[in-house]
Amino acid sequence: MTEAILKLTSLNWRSYYNLCKPKVVYLIVFTAIVGMLLSTHGALPLDTFIAASSGIGLAAASGAALNHWVDQRIDVLMERTSQRPLPQGDLSSRQALIFALSLAVISMVILLIWTNILTTLLTLTSLIGYAVIYTMFLKRSTPQNIVLGGAAGAAPPILGWSAMTGEVNTEALLLFLIIFVWTPPHFWALAIKRKDEYARAGLPMLPVTHGVVFTKLHILLYTLMLFSVTLMPFVIHMTGVVYLTGAIVLGLGFIYHAIKLFNTGNSDKHAMKTFGYSIFYLSALFAFFLLDHYARIIIRLFS
Repeated sequence: MTEAILKLTSLNWRSYYNLCKPKVVYLIVFTAIVGMLLSTHGALPLDTFIAASSGIGLAAASGAALNHWVDQRIDVLMERTSQRPLPQGDLSSRQALIFALSLAVISMVILLIWTNILTTLLTLTSLIGYAVIYTMFLKRSTPQNIVLGGAAGAAPPILGWSAMTGEVNTEALLLFLIIFVWTPPHFWALAIKRKDEYARAGLPMLPVTHGVVFTKLHILLYTLMLFSVTLMPFVIHMTGVVYLTGAIVLGLGFIYHAIKLFNTGNSDKHAMKTFGYSIFYLSALFAFFLLDHYARIIIRLFS
């Protein structure tokens, strides 16, 4: 009996954890932390740092759980999502909704008490943008869904920046722009691989409505645009040579994958390699932001 209870408890814990899309949340929190660290040349207040990281992370987890709740009928039809907690029956629809809303409330309380009202409002707007505007409407109505809905996913650096400074400036908006332009080629590479599943679920993803070749062309065009956007931090003296070097090398790597993907014609060959590189690309690019930031601080200290 005790063993059965422990097994059930472990199952529920894992189900709730998976409901949060943890890998996505970790990347979101990482980019938010980069925004916090870049916002100042000094040490961050530890209490605000912990509160902002926790609040933004919980809000992202809430959005993910709400996405599971809204998409549960679609998820059953797709191989990629059929093993999620709701399609598998590990959690009920009611449990998922209560969990998601609870995370949303807790995150807003944390941000309101320990950061500032601007960060709280921006985080709430981002949550609504993803869980409601994108998931409930854009995803189901337009092949440009990921472009229009990408603003919500691009918000974390701004949230981190505003948590520390109480404002949003040009540099924070540039961090937002980088993720905003990165999102379509990142997601469309996956959508090419899962085209048939999206078609079966009735979702108007770009490869479904306009074809694979058209989508690959747009991946290449967005990747070239992304390369240009990532040079802007150096142009406005936000960053130095360390970041510029990383941005160029990583950007050329992304362009290489986009060209190779485009040259595969109507097949889905190289789609997942492009998708995988896109995740590495964003993580590494933001790591270079940090390396450059602290390298310049150290140089100033010893100059």
